[in-house]
Amino acid sequence: MVERFPIYKGLEQPLSYKGLKGKYIGWGIGSLAAGIFIGGLIGAIFNMYLGIFFSLALGGGLFAYTLYRQKKGLHDKKREKGIFVHLNKLKV
Repeated sequence: MVERFPIYKGLEQPLSYKGLKGKYIGWGIGSLAAGIFIGGLIGAIFNMYLGIFFSLALGGGLFAYTLYRQKKGLHDKKREKGIFVHLNKLKV
């Protein structure tokens, strides 16, 4: 039997798949793909076992960084404290 996973949970909620939300789905796929690509490149140039090691280390490290960034939130922005004055440069 085919196991199915819900991808979209409803209106006004971010896209979610296997714990990753919104833009971090693409980040997760990209981090795993980068790990496989760079590991394959290193494996082709130097040594297969070195390539497997780098593939696992880099893919896992980038994916862990993706999970760390997601924990901060989908819309993490710098909150600067202070008063900002925007000058009007238009002449009427």
